[in-house]
Amino acid sequence: MADDKDQLERPRVEPEIIPPGRSGQQGDWRRSPWSDGAFDRTRAAHRIYVSRVGPFGIALLLLAIAAIVAIVIIAVLGAVLIWIPVIAAVLVVGAVLRVLRGSGRL
Repeated sequence: MADDKDQLERPRVEPEIIPPGRSGQQGDWRRSPWSDGAFDRTRAAHRIYVSRVGPFGIALLLLAIAAIVAIVIIAVLGAVLIWIPVIAAVLVVGAVLRVLRGSGRL
């Protein structure tokens, strides 16, 4: 460990400078070691087209959002509507038990 902590440590290995135009040789740094390079050469360039969304695209987007919201609302209402008969049955059973206890039969 160095005595002076502000002094920079020199690199232990010199970096390798690869001159341009040395592609295809053994030490090519652009090729993956796990591929033969054929896939990289055939699929090197991709084009991405970006354009403004027109009125038809906006309408389709709003229709998709409305469909998702409708499905969520139907699912929530369905879950609530399932509990209505369960709560009604609990209330009826509670009312019947109260009447039976008040009359002395239970």
